[in-house]
Amino acid sequence: QVQLVESGGGLVQAGGSLSVSCAASGRTFSTNVMAWFRQPPGKEREFVAGINWSGGRTYYADSVKGRFTISRDNAKNTVYLQMNSLKPEDTAVYYCAADLHHNVVIKTEIDKYDYWGQGTQVTVSL
Repeated sequence: QVQLVESGGGLVQAGGSLSVSCAASGRTFSTNVMAWFRQPPGKEREFVAGINWSGGRTYYADSVKGRFTISRDNAKNTVYLQMNSLKPEDTAVYYCAADLHHNVVIKTEIDKYDYWGQGTQVTVSL
């Protein structure tokens, strides 16, 4: 059974930092693009950051550029999202996702991703 399991979410004050992880099991995603999305309360799910198979190419939403860093460890089949200078508007459920059809090009559309985790809540307070 293929699973993506996020962890590391929680409550943090504005300006603080948090790191979330996504561990894959059931198959390797070392040749696939991986990404983080988020869904703020009452809003649609949106792209946050993506990383190519080797980790040599990344892409970020404008809203998080310069504050968030996506990385991966293929030996551990794990993707990370380091979030710094957090703002209340970063409050959301964060999901990781795997794109089985691309290893270099990072797509931002939800329907391009084949596997999803269950999500982890990140709450940023004032």
